Amino acid sequence: MNLALAGFGFMGATHFQALATVPNVCLAGVITRDPRKLPAGVRGLSLEEALADPSVDAVDICLPTHLHAPIAIGALRTGKHVLVEKPMALDAASAEAMISEADRHGRILMTAHVLRFWPAWVALRDIVRSREFGAVRHARFERRAAVPGWGPWLLDPALSGGGAFDLLIHDVDMCLHLFGAPSAVAAVAHSDGAAGSSLLDAQLYYDGMVAHISGGWQHPGAFPFRMEYTVTFDSGTVEYSSLGRLATVFTAAETRPLETGEGDPAAIAYAAEIAYFAGCCRTGRAPELCPPAESARAVALARLLVEASQGNGEKIACNI
Repeated sequence: MNLALAGFGFMGATHFQALATVPNVCLAGVITRDPRKLPAGVRGLSLEEALADPSVDAVDICLPTHLHAPIAIGALRTGKHVLVEKPMALDAASAEAMISEADRHGRILMTAHVLRFWPAWVALRDIVRSREFGAVRHARFERRAAVPGWGPWLLDPALSGGGAFDLLIHDVDMCLHLFGAPSAVAAVAHSDGAAGSSLLDAQLYYDGMVAHISGGWQHPGAFPFRMEYTVTFDSGTVEYSSLGRLATVFTAAETRPLETGEGDPAAIAYAAEIAYFAGCCRTGRAPELCPPAESARAVALARLLVEASQGNGEKIACNI
């Protein structure tokens, strides 16, 4: 399969590195406004060139969030399969328009929700679904980073959705993936336009369980990226932190690490999601592990949490 990579910023470079390890996927070129940034030997393309080239089978969109929907829809209309970085779009209507276009043209559309392929989250999903430790009774997901410095567009909420939306969409999607849609939500938020910080604390209410999502962009500088979870079941707790705790099960009888394999988990996850997408394109099967309808619901739920934060913690119904 020949794939054109759209964008060579932080995420574009990440996908570029992962592509080098994915078998049976060839990089047709990189769509960028500045080909001088590309490594030697990598072909620079315009969007028009990529979409008009019949040898290009798919487009991997790693552009600013506000461009995801229009570029994806344009690519789908020319018969290309589309992998699009998260968030899928800035609003649910745009996400649904992307899905409709993919259906109309019989193309594969998938959002690159990398946690669905990340070893520590794959292990958590397996335990949730196996019910080895009973039902989930409490869950906490946290994700924080310094204000990113790789693109001024990120600091404009109209273009990125803000830090809480852009960063915490990972955990919003994972809650939907693991637990389904909540019945109600509540949230509080803090944003500092001058400093760029954008933070959200949210509660997702389920029958007999609450999931907490917290984090976003801290102040600019050296604040370390961190992502972690603690999920408590009837008879045990599973915990993970990128700052040093492997995914670990704690019960009254034992403490043991979960099997997550060896190697760099980020490299494993990004390569796995691209390989999975490519496999779907080759076989024509829908991406059941990361279906676009669920990615659209993640956008809708993230928007609902931002809306809920305007009520300063008041619980509101979730009807996504």
